[in-house]
Amino acid sequence: MATLKVKNRKSNEIVEIKEDKTTLFLYNTILGRIILKLFILSFLSKIIGLFLDSKLSKVLINPFIKKHNIDLNDYEKEYKNFNEFFSRKITPKARKININKKSLISPCDAKLTVYQINENSDFLIKGSYYKLEDLIESSLANSYINGQILIFRLCVDDYHRYSYIDNGYKSKNTFIKGVLHAVRPIALSKYNIYKKNSREWSILHTENFGDVISIEVGALLVGKIVNHHENHKFKKGEEKGYFKFGGSTICLVFKENTVKIDKDILDNSLNNIETIVKLGEIIGKKN
Repeated sequence: MATLKVKNRKSNEIVEIKEDKTTLFLYNTILGRIILKLFILSFLSKIIGLFLDSKLSKVLINPFIKKHNIDLNDYEKEYKNFNEFFSRKITPKARKININKKSLISPCDAKLTVYQINENSDFLIKGSYYKLEDLIESSLANSYINGQILIFRLCVDDYHRYSYIDNGYKSKNTFIKGVLHAVRPIALSKYNIYKKNSREWSILHTENFGDVISIEVGALLVGKIVNHHENHKFKKGEEKGYFKFGGSTICLVFKENTVKIDKDILDNSLNNIETIVKLGEIIGKKN
């Protein structure tokens, strides 16, 4: 059974997360992969999306909370449908945004890994190889050689809204349609997830970290990405967007010598351990 290691920064506890039987069946058997191909058909994805936006989907909320042991004390309590619950808003006091200009904050609640961008722009992320130019434009990717890419993996029990990491101005959103696969450890061993997933990227012209590329990645079934702004002047901690139901990932790409990531996160990444981070907490500083 596939296992993923995740570390808690406060307690230094390392937790091993094992894949469930359903995911193993879908990705490790011939019948499972046939069923998976049916799931990722665009028309079926749209039908499921419509259902999750309907009042009928409210019946899924309580079982989902129970299965994933979600603590709702910090969240809004009323939801019209499952997608509204999934992208529920958190109370302002529940997440503190560090406002120090030189501090790099996490844009979301997630499990974080950090990688150096080498000359070939090849990355191994939990068994899946991809190039930076597969995620964005190849001409733009060349400007980020020797920089760093931060991979924020959101799980179903995470807060699925994300924010800007600094003050600045963003470019328009570029959407790339793709085949949706689950952003799960076992899935990464069978498919190149970031090449095949739908994604949306933009350039954040930040005050303290230069031009940062922000990439939001959709996943299995709907994997809907909702970004609030096109060309937009933003402030640090301002909400940038949210994900509807479906696994999801955010990538931040920094140029060389612009940011210094906290040592514990770098050490964990070198040992194939993800670090649990929360929206607004410090994960690095201006170089």
